[in-house]
Amino acid sequence: MSFMQQLPMTRALPRERLRGGGMRPPVAILALLAVAIAGCSNGTPPPAGAAKNGKGTPALAEVGVVTVDAGTVGLVTELPGRTEASRVAQVRARAAGILQQRLFREGSDVKAGQVLFQIDPAPYRALLAAAQASVARGEANVMQTRAQAERFKPLAEANAISQQDYVNAVAAQKLAEAELASSQASLQTARINLGYATVTAPISGRIGRTLVTEGALVGQGEPTPLALLQQIDPMYVNLSQPVADVLRLRAAIASGELRRAGQGEAVPVRIVLDDGSVYPIAGRLLFSDLSVDPATGQIALRAEVPNPRGVLLPGMYVRARLEQASAAGAILLPQQAVQRSAQGDRVKVVSADGIVSDRTVKLGPPRDGQWLVLEGLASGEQVVVDGFQKLQGDRPVKPVPWKAPGSAPAPAPARAAGS
Repeated sequence: MSFMQQLPMTRALPRERLRGGGMRPPVAILALLAVAIAGCSNGTPPPAGAAKNGKGTPALAEVGVVTVDAGTVGLVTELPGRTEASRVAQVRARAAGILQQRLFREGSDVKAGQVLFQIDPAPYRALLAAAQASVARGEANVMQTRAQAERFKPLAEANAISQQDYVNAVAAQKLAEAELASSQASLQTARINLGYATVTAPISGRIGRTLVTEGALVGQGEPTPLALLQQIDPMYVNLSQPVADVLRLRAAIASGELRRAGQGEAVPVRIVLDDGSVYPIAGRLLFSDLSVDPATGQIALRAEVPNPRGVLLPGMYVRARLEQASAAGAILLPQQAVQRSAQGDRVKVVSADGIVSDRTVKLGPPRDGQWLVLEGLASGEQVVVDGFQKLQGDRPVKPVPWKAPGSAPAPAPARAAGS
């Protein structure tokens, strides 16, 4: 209790009148004044609300830290891209005629060789029958000329007929055989044209809408498009990357700063959809083009992604994350632990005795919301992530493990009964 609070209490003490009408303070009031002055002279009290330990000294400020661990970290690059069907086939009418039937459901999956359309086959069956008759006639002619040449051969050897007659018989046989071969080719053509009247799927995939309806005349003059068939499992993703980034990456790999990823195996690719979700199945990088687009300064890349459920559709805008290189001895730090400025990138490191010091670091590209530290830190060091406002000059701090937002909080201490 302060002296001013104690002062009113002294007013209730008995007062002694002095001789001559004067008044003199009693001894008790003088004693209280002496005690109050002595209490104020002991030193300035600590500010209100300051935390103290058991000995009465201020407690160390707690700061959230992470203990870094160096290792090999992949450098993930995120590139824009468009999906494309791995195989595309236009179903066309190669035979002229009236379209009689459509034998599939629009938007369904079809197998290679499945019948899709039926064109009127009657004219082609008639041509096939005529070709068969021509072949039969040619076979009969060949049989007749061969028999005559065989009869003339011994007669020509015996000089019973002239050599010219025998040569004419052999020539007639050869001519008949040539005509037979031509008829057989015409028969084969007739069979092919009859087969074109039945339109089948050239590949397995998903077929779109029908471009013509039953009763339409198709194939007259040029093959008429009937439908579009696309194979979407697997799906291609066409990517583009600035040539400056490619050259910078190649220079870092050549200098030994980075290592090329996917040596001896395909580089994995993860697809990020337009809504920000990550496609659950990983793909692989197929190739990187050698030429640069002069209009955009971009290099084209292509990835292949399995699409068994048809989630990816042709023409979708996506982003692809691929690991093109890896850094040895690198460290991942939360982004709030790094202080970026024109003078460089710095972090605050806590020593074993609790002293905080600045450290300049070299950063690489971000990964999964964290900064990649290439140089400046070693395994086992503690880096401040939270509690920067508690730092006061060279005063030591108490490092405590930092928990990322959204992680499970520590259980609250149980209250005593009756509290």
